[in-house]
Amino acid sequence: MKKPALVLFGVVVALLGLLFTLQGAGVIHGSVMSDTTFWTVAGPIIIVVGLILASAGVRGRSRR
Repeated sequence: MKKPALVLFGVVVALLGLLFTLQGAGVIHGSVMSDTTFWTVAGPIIIVVGLILASAGVRGRSRR
């Protein structure tokens, strides 16, 4: 792992995206985000962004 902070940040973003997806789908109740189509669509997009960040941290970018 070249950049553990980027990996950690990416994982946190992906987990938040999962939470948003579950709230938007109505699986998790008790929020204004519950049963909202926007969060059902935005959540998976946020998950993908988090996974891209985490994978960039794992691969690391070598500078020459």
